[in-house]
Amino acid sequence: MGGFTQQIKSVYWPETRMLMHLALPICGAQLAQAGMSVVDVMMTGRHDATSLAAVSVGSSLWMPLMLFMTGTLMGLTPIVAHLLGGKRNEAIRPAVHQALWVALLLGAIAAVLLWSAIMPIFELMSVPPAVASQSAAYLSAVAFGMPGIALFQALRAFSDGMNHTRPALWISLVGLSVNIPANYLLIYGGDGLVDLFGAWVPTSLQQLPALGAFGCGIATALSMWTMALAMAYYTRRGSTYKSVAIWQKLTPPQWLGIRELVVVGVPIGVAIFVEVTLFTLIALFIASFGEVTVGAHQIALSFTSILFMLPLSLSMALTVRVGNTLGQQRLALARKVAWNGIVISVIIAVINSLVLWVSAEPVIALYTSNSEIQALALSIIALAVIFQLSDSLQVNLAGALRGYKDTRIVMVITVLSYWIVGLGGGHWLGSYGVGEVAPLGVHGYWIGLIAGLSTAALLLGWRLQRISIRG
Repeated sequence: MGGFTQQIKSVYWPETRMLMHLALPICGAQLAQAGMSVVDVMMTGRHDATSLAAVSVGSSLWMPLMLFMTGTLMGLTPIVAHLLGGKRNEAIRPAVHQALWVALLLGAIAAVLLWSAIMPIFELMSVPPAVASQSAAYLSAVAFGMPGIALFQALRAFSDGMNHTRPALWISLVGLSVNIPANYLLIYGGDGLVDLFGAWVPTSLQQLPALGAFGCGIATALSMWTMALAMAYYTRRGSTYKSVAIWQKLTPPQWLGIRELVVVGVPIGVAIFVEVTLFTLIALFIASFGEVTVGAHQIALSFTSILFMLPLSLSMALTVRVGNTLGQQRLALARKVAWNGIVISVIIAVINSLVLWVSAEPVIALYTSNSEIQALALSIIALAVIFQLSDSLQVNLAGALRGYKDTRIVMVITVLSYWIVGLGGGHWLGSYGVGEVAPLGVHGYWIGLIAGLSTAALLLGWRLQRISIRG
């Protein structure tokens, strides 16, 4: 007993403090970036319904692309963490440069896709012409920002791997502070300025056109490039990075460095893409259940997504800590670090479940006054309370495995668990039922989510147990 108490004091408690020190700024950065999407929806919604629909439809197309890029570039974090832990700082700079080359390529490909492939998709989806036109304009503007956000994510992954997660928080807040006024000016134009400041606004500014959804896209692109440039400046000037000096001399593209990033990062990008498309497809499937069901589902999903930011941030911090420890060749300690993080994730899941249970009714009331939607959303959140444990576990188990650079098996487990168990099982329960049990509607899909996340947690736990023993 005395030995375990000593380990808590010497290993687990210091490690927990370090983990939370890394995770909380990441959580703040995630919330700030999510805030940009909230601002876009709120401001275009106040402009007109067509602009709101255009931005909503457009976001459903560019966000998965951005998240795939983000996941792929997250592969840099364990690479840098391993090198830093092993005191091989001279190898970090070329590794970061390979990530920057990949980021530019991914950003350019995403931009081309947003410029060229949008209208055929809208025709396939039977999007109304007015919405399709405005959404295409919105996406054409966002496309200019895709290389910028890819560069930001690469530099953020580098900074996180250096155990320096706060810059992402402050720079994400800078991006949000640019996004809000740029949105207002470009969406509402001169009329918006007059409404805000009065008739004393100069005539030249009063004549600015209201660009609606297109203006929102320009503001988004400006925010993306602002974040990229701010992160580049900080990594050049910040004292934390002086031992690496990534801006001294540019390393040309090198196949071995790019291959390592692709091998580690692309499975992460695919796993994130699969998760995003899971929720997108569920939203499409339940659309036929009516407005009340769709509204209740979106409220429950929105609320739980906010709470999920902390487990997600903890998983990103866990990647760094496991990677650092493995880089130091301390395999036994890396195992303790990984499983300590999993225990913390369980504690966070319990807290999230309590918050959901206690605050569900007042929070739902903030979203809507419709009693039918409120009642259905409350019943969905009762299910969401159950899956907090498996959701927090699976994302942190995946985070620990990323620290081991073990990402391909994680991708396979994610695809099988989410699409076959989660989506397939949920669709069967929701639309067809089982035996004597009638179709469960939206509740069937949420039960499917619980099953899919639980399956992922069990399989990822088995994988971490095997790989952490093997080292």
